[in-house]
Amino acid sequence: MVIIMELKKQMEQNIYDMEKVAQLFDIEPFDIYLLGGSACILGGYTDRATRDFDFLDLNYPSRFGKVFAQLRDFDMLEYESTLISPKYKDRAIKLDQFKYLNVYVLSVEDIIISKIIRLEQKDIEDIDALIKTADKKLINKIIDEVLERNDLYQSKKDKFLQQLPIFRERYNV
Repeated sequence: MVIIMELKKQMEQNIYDMEKVAQLFDIEPFDIYLLGGSACILGGYTDRATRDFDFLDLNYPSRFGKVFAQLRDFDMLEYESTLISPKYKDRAIKLDQFKYLNVYVLSVEDIIISKIIRLEQKDIEDIDALIKTADKKLINKIIDEVLERNDLYQSKKDKFLQQLPIFRERYNV
């Protein structure tokens, strides 16, 4: 638990550094939506250690690169290849400790959905922890929203559909 608290502090410091660099270079405040392990740690959802930041690419201008570099290890995920609902912003939770940038973590349910496509061991461990507090009716609603997307790469949708029965059986959703 001490390790996770230290990791969370380190992740928060990376984001504080982002804020400082954005202000230094006169970059206007912007939104960032975290998912994956970093969102789980910063949102207090799980305590599985991770050091990388996963966030959605909101078509950021290239000049934001110096701000994102403060995260050190990150994956900027394109929306068209990420299994999330078009309504993810409505459920995202703003992290109020950050005053300049608008930093959000996706909801527990949205994070669960994003992990269905792989269902690797670490994803299953995360889902096992997240499902305890998740709203299963909302999970089903989000699954429908994802499946209705016309802008999702077909290969991603196909893999999601392949994994969905395994997820539904394991978690009784």
